[in-house]
Amino acid sequence: MKDVFSRTRAALRQLYFGHSATARAWRYALLTFDIITIGYFVISPLVDPNRIHHELDYTIAVVLTADYVARLIASARPARFVGSFTSIADIVVIVSLILPAFVENLGFLRVVRMLRLLRSYHLLKELRDASRWFRRNEEILQSTVNLFVFVFVVTALVYVVEDDRNPNINNYLDALYFTVTTLTTTGFGDITMTDSVGRLMTVLIMIFGVALFLRLIQTIFRPAKAHYSCPDCGLSRHDTDAVHCKHCGRVLNIPTEGDWT
Repeated sequence: MKDVFSRTRAALRQLYFGHSATARAWRYALLTFDIITIGYFVISPLVDPNRIHHELDYTIAVVLTADYVARLIASARPARFVGSFTSIADIVVIVSLILPAFVENLGFLRVVRMLRLLRSYHLLKELRDASRWFRRNEEILQSTVNLFVFVFVVTALVYVVEDDRNPNINNYLDALYFTVTTLTTTGFGDITMTDSVGRLMTVLIMIFGVALFLRLIQTIFRPAKAHYSCPDCGLSRHDTDAVHCKHCGRVLNIPTEGDWT
């Protein structure tokens, strides 16, 4: 039995952490599956708002459970893996798929699975090695994913809290509309919070959310680091207003637009 488990673990470790063509194809297949399921999680409440059809949910849950167990077996530190954020997020996803009673309001917490797309060390390494375009735009892509996750998780919170309280929020799209108008400080006023809990949540979104939202937007359109290779030491990432290289002290001539704020 131990020999069977050891062989299984070795094979799974090769698939999830190996460098062979088969291992890379396997991980890219998992990435593709993640992207497809995220799209399904976003679209399904609009197509099936009453959550009548759960067959596809159960199918996805089986695949995610098998993937979770396989990653647990392949992990060098199972206890650390179980306590990691991505592991907990996957458990939330699987539970929300298996228990339809919780799907209606908690289903969109599944978007936290997006954090796996660009946070995996091995996936990042493969994307850096395989794509020059990814290496050039890695910081922007990570900020875009973070922004997308942030908006959808806040929207999920609004939907969970206000679906049964606010007559103006009848579906996830209404909650998304309210969230975006609040985060962008547009505030058209056609959807407003009518209860104390909703108003308190709106205040928190405006206080904490707007600053983070604007920061992520700024990072997307103006990355925090300038890419300029130091002629002496080769350090390629510097502050946008850097005059000297932090590694070797050489005077730098980083092209700027004249705005260092």
